[in-house]
Amino acid sequence: MSDAPMKIAVLAGDGTGPEVVAEGLKVLKAVSEKESFTYELTDFDFGGERYLRTGEVLPDGAVDELRKFDSIYLGAVGHPQVAPGILEKGLLLQLRFELDQYINLRPVKLYPGVETPLAGKTPEDIDFVVVRENTEGLYCGNGGYLKKHTPDEVATQMAIYTRKGCERCIRYAFEYTRKRNSPKKMLTLVAKTNVLTYGHDLWMRTFEEVAKDYPDVKTDYNHVDACCMWMVKSPEYYDVIVTPNMFGDIITDLGAMLQGGLGVAAGGNINPDEGGTSMFEPMGGSAPKYTGQNVINPIAAIAAVGMLLEQSGQSAAAKRIETAIQSVTGTKMKSQSAGKMGYGTKEVGDLVVEAL
Repeated sequence: MSDAPMKIAVLAGDGTGPEVVAEGLKVLKAVSEKESFTYELTDFDFGGERYLRTGEVLPDGAVDELRKFDSIYLGAVGHPQVAPGILEKGLLLQLRFELDQYINLRPVKLYPGVETPLAGKTPEDIDFVVVRENTEGLYCGNGGYLKKHTPDEVATQMAIYTRKGCERCIRYAFEYTRKRNSPKKMLTLVAKTNVLTYGHDLWMRTFEEVAKDYPDVKTDYNHVDACCMWMVKSPEYYDVIVTPNMFGDIITDLGAMLQGGLGVAAGGNINPDEGGTSMFEPMGGSAPKYTGQNVINPIAAIAAVGMLLEQSGQSAAAKRIETAIQSVTGTKMKSQSAGKMGYGTKEVGDLVVEAL
């Protein structure tokens, strides 16, 4: 681990994004002083307001500039005056593809004191991680129209899977399972091999071949529909899940509800390669109706800082943040819902800093 300062690009984004990012950065500053590491922040104004002002989502050269940073800390994008899809595809998907952030990492962890809709389940039962392939599948945008706007219209959307794309994601998931080293030490492939007989057969064959290099890791397979049932019925069964892009997109939102909602769910878009730039964010949207009211929950944004530090080699700092979050949710907050926390956004950030 280098002694050079971590270089972090900050994309606070739209709506309540800047409010939760401010609390994440507050915690970052405090934990850096306790763990004696340094970092440099650079702000970028990419998002809805800039798009409305200039008509561009990412200006020329923006991706190359962001590539120079170790990490990107993202608040949220989404603006009521910008049509759905423009910012999501032009900024989020563009960065994932251009920066080759081929892993989407989503811890599904129930914190103490947080309500889950699953009756009788506790933090001991809900603690697993989803490794989602992040740059292939149906999200490549390969397709088109024939006879558009006619009764004979045909639309195609083609899923692209490569052996390289499958293997690097699956291998990352095996390494992550080994490093996580839970008592289960089990990696579950979630796909749909009985119907998606080409692409998901490639996933299954690759999974079985890579598994030979990890004899210490147990393996399992679920069809995605069965996984959705088991996540609700027996979430304690899972340790690490690896899955193609679209299924990962769906089951991680289900996971967010299991862990108490989007206010506590954080994730990372990761390029694990040497010199790669990764992006970390709370899973909740920009929630424009709450902007400026000091009522939005910053826990997910603070947890995203913990993930950023873990990826950057600052494991002790990451663990300190997670423990502080668990203390605050378990002993201070009344709810994780906006306006019902018992504290304001800034006060929750202060409580996490105190608990560090």
